Amino acid sequence: MKHIILDGLGKAYGAVEIFRDLNLEIEQGEFVVLVGPSGCGKSTLLRLIAGLEDITSGNLLIGDERVNNKPAKQRDIAMVFQSYALYPHMKVADNMSFALRLSKVSKAERARRVEEAADILGLTELLDRLPRDLSGGQRQRVAMGRAIVRDPQAFLFDEPLSNLDAKLRHKMRGEIRKLHQRLGRTMVYVTHDQTEAMTMADRIVVMHGGRIEQVGAPRDLYGDPDNLFVAGFIGTPEINRFPGRIEGGSVQLECGVSFPMDLTSNIRAGSEIICGFRPQHVSIASEGPNAEVTLVEPTGEGQEMLVRVGSQEVTIVANEQSDVRIGQQVKLGFDTSKALIFDSATHDRTR
Repeated sequence: MKHIILDGLGKAYGAVEIFRDLNLEIEQGEFVVLVGPSGCGKSTLLRLIAGLEDITSGNLLIGDERVNNKPAKQRDIAMVFQSYALYPHMKVADNMSFALRLSKVSKAERARRVEEAADILGLTELLDRLPRDLSGGQRQRVAMGRAIVRDPQAFLFDEPLSNLDAKLRHKMRGEIRKLHQRLGRTMVYVTHDQTEAMTMADRIVVMHGGRIEQVGAPRDLYGDPDNLFVAGFIGTPEINRFPGRIEGGSVQLECGVSFPMDLTSNIRAGSEIICGFRPQHVSIASEGPNAEVTLVEPTGEGQEMLVRVGSQEVTIVANEQSDVRIGQQVKLGFDTSKALIFDSATHDRTR
C-alpha cells in the first residue's frame, strides 16, 4: 500500500529552483532514507512532506489524500529535527507530553503515552530529570519520545544524529532501526552520511543537484549503481576511478591494466570510459601495474592503504594485516569481474 506519493513535486524560492518533477512512492511501514551532499534538496523535500514549506508545483499525497494545502498539524506526521529543541525548564516527562497537553489530551492519557514511549526508548528512569542532566544520546531519545507519544502515521527525521559523536551515532542508528521494527510505521530519514543510509534503510533515495539519481535497496545501489555519482557516493572508502577506453573487445586502462569485455549496444569499441573498482576489489599482487605505498592505516583485523600509480592515488581495503610499509614498491591486482564501467562523457553506467 502506497503511503506517501510525490507526483511531479517541485519547490522554488522565487527564481531559485531547488528541485522539480520529483516522483517517488513510499510504501506503508517502509524505512526510506534520503541521502545526498549538502544542498541537494533532501531537507527541503522532507519539510514539504511535513507541511513546513509550501509546494511550488506537482502533488503530494499521504494515503489517498492530496495534502498540498493541508496544514502540518493535520497531516498526522511527527518530525524529529537535528536540534533536540527541548524546553530546558521542563522535565523529560513534560517535554515529551507538551504537544499532547496543547492538544487537550487528558492527563491520564498523557501519562500512559509517556510511560509507553519511555519504556520503548529506555527513558523510564530519566522522566524526572531536566535536559541539562542528560547526555546527547539521551536528549535525542527524548526528542524521539516526543514524536512517539503523538502516535503518528509517519515519522520524519532530519539528520537527527549529526550532533552526536561517532560511537553514539552507531548506537543510535540501531536504536532507531529497532524503533521502526517495533512500531511498524512509515519513516523518512534525511542524512548526508551514506553509512547511516546503508545500515538503516529499506530503500535509499540518492539525490544530487535537486534530482533523484537512483532509488533502491542498499545492496543494489552499492553493487549496481546507475551512474558514477551514485557509485562514488555510496560505499566507504570511495570507489577508485580509472580512465581508459574500449579497444578490440577489451578494456584498456591508462594505468596499464587490461581485461576482456563483451561489447553491448551501450558500449562500443573506441569509447572513452571510466572504470570503477571498489577498494575491496584492489589488492597487492605478484603481477600488475607498479605502485608505491603512500599510507597504511591499520583497522584492527585488516588495513586500508593508499598507493600511487603514476599520478593517481588508489585506495585498497585488505581484510588481513600485512607487513607493507610506506614507500614500498608493490604491484596491484584487480578483481575484474567486479569492474563497473561508465561512459566518460555522460557518467552513465554502461556495464
